[in-house]
Amino acid sequence: MPKGKLVSLGRFKKRVLIAENKVKADLVLKNARYINVFTETIETGDIAVSDGYIVGIGKYEGKVEINCKNKIVAPSLIDGHVHLESSMVSPRCFRDLVVPHGTCAVIADPHEIANVSGLKGIDYILEMTDNLDLYVGVMASSCVPTTPLDESGAVLKSNDLKKLYKRDRILGLAEVNSFGIIDRNEDSIQKCVDAINEGKLIDGHAPAISGNELNAFISPCISTDHECTSFDEAVEKMKKGLWIEIREGTACKDLEALIGLFKAPYSERCMLVTDDNHPDTLVLKGHIDKIIRKAIKLGADPIKAIKMGSLNTATHYRLYNYGAIGVGYLANFILLDDLETFKINEVYLRGELVAKNYKPLKKYSSKSITLSKEKYKRVYKSFNMKDVTEKNFALKKVGKKLRAIELIPGGVLTNEKEFVISKNEKYPYGVDVSRDIAKISVVERHKKTGHIGIGFITGFKIKKGAIASSIGHDSHNIIVVGVNDKDIALATNLVKNINGGLAVVLDGKVLGKLQLEVAGIMTEKDAGHVIKKLEELKDIAYGTLGMDKQFDPFMTLAFMQLPVIPEFKIIPKGLVKVSEQKVLDAIF
Repeated sequence: MPKGKLVSLGRFKKRVLIAENKVKADLVLKNARYINVFTETIETGDIAVSDGYIVGIGKYEGKVEINCKNKIVAPSLIDGHVHLESSMVSPRCFRDLVVPHGTCAVIADPHEIANVSGLKGIDYILEMTDNLDLYVGVMASSCVPTTPLDESGAVLKSNDLKKLYKRDRILGLAEVNSFGIIDRNEDSIQKCVDAINEGKLIDGHAPAISGNELNAFISPCISTDHECTSFDEAVEKMKKGLWIEIREGTACKDLEALIGLFKAPYSERCMLVTDDNHPDTLVLKGHIDKIIRKAIKLGADPIKAIKMGSLNTATHYRLYNYGAIGVGYLANFILLDDLETFKINEVYLRGELVAKNYKPLKKYSSKSITLSKEKYKRVYKSFNMKDVTEKNFALKKVGKKLRAIELIPGGVLTNEKEFVISKNEKYPYGVDVSRDIAKISVVERHKKTGHIGIGFITGFKIKKGAIASSIGHDSHNIIVVGVNDKDIALATNLVKNINGGLAVVLDGKVLGKLQLEVAGIMTEKDAGHVIKKLEELKDIAYGTLGMDKQFDPFMTLAFMQLPVIPEFKIIPKGLVKVSEQKVLDAIF
């Protein structure tokens, strides 16, 4: 259970007096129509608040009273699985982006920064989220690295993670990879053993796993999965005991396929999660509220959707006084015009108005917080590699065919696609813009190995230049896509020389860049700066380079080096067939 203000006899006596209506409450929401997520009904009454808690529902008077006759009061929302780092802004700035959308708590897996900086990365997240009004529960990152094939900046073994479990806000073990369990990797299983022995929860990561392999995966007491992309897959996993986390983020959009889960009995075992969101998505479209709005438009019962985005998540992650309008619960609530539009007017955390009309009334990102650059040297100085040249991206062999990563719209699943190689003097060997074949490479940037994976990709429809990024789940090496080796090398070096970030280049010229100086994946600059730069880069990618608008270029690119998402990805060692965990030649 999250720690709050220390409870005293005096405070409880005051709450009892207010609950008995013998003393005025600090705040009363008068004539409130509120969502009761316990009974899935709309109730009416005065909601009395004292000391940040709801102390009574009925008929009350308060020192401050708000007439809610024309409003609906709902519990604030909880994201059951998120990587804060994917917002590309600091955790404190992330708070300022999501709280105005009604979020009171998130369950974070810091494995992005942990793959770059190890335990120091997790320390960074814990320190940056300390003393926020947004509760940030943290899961110990199990996938550092994600697979033995990966080349990350750190390795966290079971003994490393075990040290974390005594720390405040460490709730459990984050998304355990199915390959580690099914292949009976001893350290992967030991991580589960340690978590269970410490009384902690274990989250899972099991894309496209079924049958006996699913049984094997769940057996070490794994409790959740956020990788379902079909209703049937989700139901099979639920029937075997898993909680299903319905994901809708910037790149992964599974909600429509899983809308059937918003009905009983399935809705009782489901939570809403974002996993990965860019800052522009958070500002322009929303957070968990965005998922609820979309679910309602697709026909979901609004109250069930709210419960899946509040009480269900709180119940599973043992946030016992979160997620409901109920006596003894934290006074975390939102005021709505109606359930159909789910437009949020006001957000209250612990009884304090903190946001109005999607604008924060106070900003934690503007409050001064200085972290030791020496203590977090591995966070702020995370590149250890040489500059590259276009020769580094030349293929070492020839052949008759090539293998390419084929993008699939709507998510991060990919296929393997083969092409017959046709000679094209205008482009490097294998690249063919007329057939939408571009070169994709991953350059190792943590340990100066010089490893560069070279392959091909189809679906982006890039016609000119190159784009590069140091955001590449989960190892965060530099990933680059382009149609000529000179621009590919330029984009790679630019990302390295700005200490991490995004880059777009064309014909030897830099068209745009965004610096991400924190582990190469975040910046401590404000969200407005990031959003402006990100939109500029996307406009160039779509307009000048001709990339397909159905794919977010940088978010999609980030998942192309994740060798646990089927079926074809790329790492510094080369192209990976995910189901076999095997590196294949790009040319054959």
